[in-house]
Amino acid sequence: MSFKGKNILVTGGCGSVGTELVNKLVKEAKVIRIFDNYENGLFQAQQRYKNHSNVRYLLGDIRDKERLEIAMENIDVVFHTAALKHVWACEYNPFEAVKTNIDGLQNVIDYAMKHNVEKFIFTSSDKAANPSNVMGTTKLAGEKLVTAANYYKGNKRTVFSSIRFGNVMGSSGSVIPVFKEQIAKGGPVTLTDPKMSRFVITMQQAADLVLEAAVQAKGGEVFILKMDALNVKDLAEVMIAELGNGKKLPLVTEGAKPGEKMYEELFTEEEATRALEEEHMFVVLPQLTELFGVKTNYKHLKPAKIQPYTSRDAKLLSKEEVKSLLKKEGLI
Repeated sequence: MSFKGKNILVTGGCGSVGTELVNKLVKEAKVIRIFDNYENGLFQAQQRYKNHSNVRYLLGDIRDKERLEIAMENIDVVFHTAALKHVWACEYNPFEAVKTNIDGLQNVIDYAMKHNVEKFIFTSSDKAANPSNVMGTTKLAGEKLVTAANYYKGNKRTVFSSIRFGNVMGSSGSVIPVFKEQIAKGGPVTLTDPKMSRFVITMQQAADLVLEAAVQAKGGEVFILKMDALNVKDLAEVMIAELGNGKKLPLVTEGAKPGEKMYEELFTEEEATRALEEEHMFVVLPQLTELFGVKTNYKHLKPAKIQPYTSRDAKLLSKEEVKSLLKKEGLI
């Protein structure tokens, strides 16, 4: 699949991954519609792409069906990145998480199907694997909704698939900007637990995975990049050493926030029985593959060897590797 000449809708297009997607597609697509409820983000996007006449800036919310239907007209590919993503905020406001991450997603699915969109790619999270919080639960429900759309779409051409990835390095509200701010203020730098580990992915890797999923998708799969994992305490210590101007800033352990896990999973033990493996990613097949034959489209892939896939068991990046990655991404 080529994106050349395609009409593309990016929901949450002012977010970190959404912005990177637009950056990669702007020279190829016929039209890109950035759909977001963040007015200032749309203004910044308009400044960024002012020399690109193929970009549209749509202020709206995925909860608003009428606005969404207008945005969906004549669209070929949908990248659905809009979501409430902060674990603590979703724990405190679970009803809002449901309205956006489940009801809003279903709205996007419905209008993509109605307008016979070619491909629909939903960005999920590693928190969807064995979820312990509202955010992860809504993302898992979202994956199920996306997969189910393939079952009842009738004669529509739309292919619905999901991708699942870990923490996007440097994204808004993520731990790296938080550590930067704490270091700039002279500390302390706060940790949940010294043993906590996380999967990490760069913004470029995240966007590349989304685009690759759109090319490969047959319907109902969940694509998972093989990601690096790191110890969060190591990350903090590297950032203090690089940004702390030689000062030895204190590290304070605060304990887990509501809904937080000590480690993350990319797929569960049950999902591992349905997972296939490529060189740099996994493909988790839907449970009801016989309904639309997706399994037959992946005969060239072998079953995954890792069962399950967690940051607790993964080989962690060394401090030198963490420092190198941060520098490569311009984060320190």
